[in-house]
Amino acid sequence: MLDLHAPVLRPEFGERLVREVYRRDFRERDAAIQGRDSWKLERRQHFEEQGNASRDALSRGDWDEALRLFELRRDDLLASAREDARRNSVFHRLRVVEKPFTPYVQWELHSLRQQAECGVKVHVLSADMVAASEGGGLLPEVVILGGETLYEVIYTESGAPNGAVRYTDSEIVGSWESYIRELYRAGEDMMSYFAREVAHLPPPNTQTKTKTE
Repeated sequence: MLDLHAPVLRPEFGERLVREVYRRDFRERDAAIQGRDSWKLERRQHFEEQGNASRDALSRGDWDEALRLFELRRDDLLASAREDARRNSVFHRLRVVEKPFTPYVQWELHSLRQQAECGVKVHVLSADMVAASEGGGLLPEVVILGGETLYEVIYTESGAPNGAVRYTDSEIVGSWESYIRELYRAGEDMMSYFAREVAHLPPPNTQTKTKTE
């Protein structure tokens, strides 16, 4: 366990954005970043992603199709990595995992492996390493863009996206960026983690009811 404690996020210090406003705001702010890194912390073990053909295949239990569909986006991932390099901006992703993996997490680790192959910086961290920060509940889902904007991404109880709370106070953003950076340093590179913990696994059993946070 890391002796790190997450900063506090108080919704009254941010601005609640409905899903479409959040997505538009995210795209605009992300496109404007030059010379600054971004960070994403993912903690929940189940999400209901929308408009994702590979995720839909997973839900149907068609594991081979779910993995095949990942390959259709490889060129887009490579193009995105080239654009990030042009802007001198690195997007870091930290995935917190519990074992045994939920079907969603097993699927997402394949997705993250491909992203890592295409240049995204991805680390994985065991959930027991963040226990010091979770005495009052799970860590939030957080994205920090360019050191200036923090989004606490909101989900329904079932894991469906439900907008975000946006924070722009420099102290709030900076404290969370420092926290996620330290977690990231403690995590393991996606490629080595995948080879050891994921590559050998059989397809997930999507018929098993998934516990949501």
